Amino acid sequence: MQFLAPSLKELLNPREGLYRLAEKIPWGEFEKQFGALYSPMGRPAKPVRLMVSLLLLKQMFNLGDETVVEAWVQNPYWQFFSGETVFQWKVPIEPSDLVHFRKRIGEAGVEKILAVSVALHGKKAQEKEIVIDTTVQEKNITYPTEAKLHRRMIEHCRKIARRENILLRQSYQRTIGKLMQAQRWWHHPKNGKRARAAARHLKTIAGRLVRELERKLPVEKKEHYQAKLELYQRVLRQQRQDHNKIYSLHEPQVYCVAKGKEHKKYEFGTKASVVMTKTSGVIVGALSLEKHQYDGHTLPAVLQQAQQLRGVAAEVAIVDRGYRGRKMEGTTRILSPQRGSSEQSPAEKQKMRKRFRRRSAIEPVIGHLKSQYRLARNFLKGSVGDRFNLMLAAAAFNLRKWLRQASSFLFLFFRSFYHIASNLFPPFPLIQNSF
Repeated sequence: MQFLAPSLKELLNPREGLYRLAEKIPWGEFEKQFGALYSPMGRPAKPVRLMVSLLLLKQMFNLGDETVVEAWVQNPYWQFFSGETVFQWKVPIEPSDLVHFRKRIGEAGVEKILAVSVALHGKKAQEKEIVIDTTVQEKNITYPTEAKLHRRMIEHCRKIARRENILLRQSYQRTIGKLMQAQRWWHHPKNGKRARAAARHLKTIAGRLVRELERKLPVEKKEHYQAKLELYQRVLRQQRQDHNKIYSLHEPQVYCVAKGKEHKKYEFGTKASVVMTKTSGVIVGALSLEKHQYDGHTLPAVLQQAQQLRGVAAEVAIVDRGYRGRKMEGTTRILSPQRGSSEQSPAEKQKMRKRFRRRSAIEPVIGHLKSQYRLARNFLKGSVGDRFNLMLAAAAFNLRKWLRQASSFLFLFFRSFYHIASNLFPPFPLIQNSF
């Protein structure tokens, strides 16, 4: 007798949040847009729904590429959300497949995922007034110092020399360890002079190795490493007060942002602009900025993205004083906190106060994006990774918001139904024994 495994649709609770969300998301739109990116020849690709769902689950539950694949095997609701009909016992993909899938769909594909998460909220995402604010998406790099950069340059030069069979005059293997130990406790009054001398010596050694590689590398190999050598020379030339400095060799696009925080004076990453509807709190725009610029200059791009995602332009955008100086952007009126004029009536002043009080609601939303949706530290590479991580975090926030609203609606519905039924059909009185 052949045993047939029951389907997940029969086993799972249809009132569970992910179950209802799986029925609500239009997976066919992803199949239509992403299916054209695959070739009909060769090895069959993984289902598009599986790959998109894993990206969403990773951001919704704050997991990595490896951990989300491992947790998928243990959770039947995740498997049903991914389109499986029968419970699976093996991992669906290799973790590196998520990296390849992100590169395959590109920025337009990730923006499509965010647009679908916005469309789930319907008219709530079509509000006329929006709130805009910026934050810093920190990159997964160490706190930059000159000694760390020069040490990494020395290590990279030694690797290039070993790869190309170049004999260096000196490897400085033992010297580097002693210098790194000596440059610690920089601000100690007894060790400051020795630490500064060690940092200068590290820079001298890094310059020696870079120049030696430029001399000894063959012409065809030198062209291959030209970008790296120019980056090393740029690090050697930069001074303390220079602009557009290099803070990381593997993430050279990172810049320093001072947001005025007491607990964290400087943050190293990229600035991110977030757009939220004023009343419903749905994120309708998320844009990562490659260059460090004044907040007011970010408005045209982020307003255009918000209009594309929800299909309607905003009439009013409420911002903080960091956007001071901007009054109009296209057809959108920009409102920032300022002293009320004598021409305004008391009712108008009260309305403006309520608007600016509501503007502060975007601050905890940004906090949730950082603490729960992987925006606090970005592990994806390059400027493209910054944009991917920000938009996926915003999409995950919208999906979790939909789940909370759906569960609260069902709770209120069943509670009201219970009250109506109890009023229509009162319980029978207990028959007491008269003996």
